[in-house]
Amino acid sequence: MCTGRLDLSYVFRAFSKGADGVFIVGCKLNECNYITHGNFHALSMVHLCKKLMEHIGLDPERLRIKFMTSGEGMLFAEVMNDFDKRVKELGPLGKVEGIDKNALRAKLEAVTQLVPYMRLVERERLRLPFKTEEEFDTFFASDEFNRLFNELIVDKLAISQITSLLREKPLSTGKIAEMLGLTPSEVSRHMNTSSRHGLVRYDESQKCYALA
Repeated sequence: MCTGRLDLSYVFRAFSKGADGVFIVGCKLNECNYITHGNFHALSMVHLCKKLMEHIGLDPERLRIKFMTSGEGMLFAEVMNDFDKRVKELGPLGKVEGIDKNALRAKLEAVTQLVPYMRLVERERLRLPFKTEEEFDTFFASDEFNRLFNELIVDKLAISQITSLLREKPLSTGKIAEMLGLTPSEVSRHMNTSSRHGLVRYDESQKCYALA
């Protein structure tokens, strides 16, 4: 499959199914076999996915992309062995990150639900005219990208994580904050927004928030 078809949902589905790491191999940049240069799209998606992983508390080193030709078998074996070693060092997904199974499931579910929106963000704001891996690396480490990420994704992702938790059971502001690593004031702000949109309601009898 051409890496031009790489979708964020593929990566997060793999993690949801129990994968501790995801490795993506594409043909060399500017040497696309299908003349679509979809490997640039894949590189952009991997950078965005790493940022999302970091934001929800997962080590971004669990995801790696490498570009090579079909004739570079020795390089493939070397890179795969190195990645396998690193994933084994990190251990089971969520362990080194200190995330329990319920919180991990909610985080992965939340980010997966947000994928259609992030496709739009990528298409409208992150289609980049770069031609080298170094240019991509520089952009995704820049203040400009961090600003776009905070402006377009952070709040929506937090709300998605909260609603994923509330599918399990009603929760208090404090408990949500504890599970997601947010402050109670941040959770309250998101709850107010979600209440206005009819997504959640406050259960007076339990003193907790629940899905509407």
